[in-house]
Amino acid sequence: MTVVLELRNVVRTYKTGKLSVDVLKGVNLTLSRGELVGLVGPSGSGKSTLLHTAGLLERPQSGDVEFAGSDCLSLSDRERTLLRRTRLGFVYQFHHLLPEFSAIDNVATPLYLSGVSKKEARARAEDLLERMGLAHRMNHQPMEMSGGEQQRVAIARALANRPAVMIADEPTGNLDTNTTEAVFQQLIEVGRTEGLAMLIATHNLALTRYMDRVLTLEDGQLTDFDVSKASILP
Repeated sequence: MTVVLELRNVVRTYKTGKLSVDVLKGVNLTLSRGELVGLVGPSGSGKSTLLHTAGLLERPQSGDVEFAGSDCLSLSDRERTLLRRTRLGFVYQFHHLLPEFSAIDNVATPLYLSGVSKKEARARAEDLLERMGLAHRMNHQPMEMSGGEQQRVAIARALANRPAVMIADEPTGNLDTNTTEAVFQQLIEVGRTEGLAMLIATHNLALTRYMDRVLTLEDGQLTDFDVSKASILP
């Protein structure tokens, strides 16, 4: 399998006054094309920090972050922003949709920002929304949609620029049980069709059965997770 994103010996420390907290202690992680990796761990264990580092939103104190074999830490802030915009897709617990825009324009906006023509951008947005089961909601604003539908729009938006990697932080954490299952299945189906490498943090271990492998972050280290240990993490 082709490695798309790799973290090697990544260290991330936060300082509050005289106190230093080591959140990531030499973390190693590889994501390959078409691979779905789950990330679990107790609240406050540093999962979001790891996702932000992998997504080039934070710089580690030491270690290496490579995308498609190229060093990311030597890039300027502008170069990192461009890489995030074109090659990485992000989904969060809350959808963060633009309330005044329709579903199709929310999805097409990243393409507009990348210089794609309006015709091509809307065609891509239409295709993604159809694949997410939202053909009948394309011209609706977020306030006219359910929570599950809004999150589907957010997922489609994350896929708009055809990223190589999707990073998701509790993408169904704000949904009820039945909606969670449906939205997650659609996320996986579309993500696999697009050939993405996916890193998904979740507390819901029922979702790990869809994943190729599951890792746990605890005490600053990543290890393989035994899903038989618990049903829901605190």
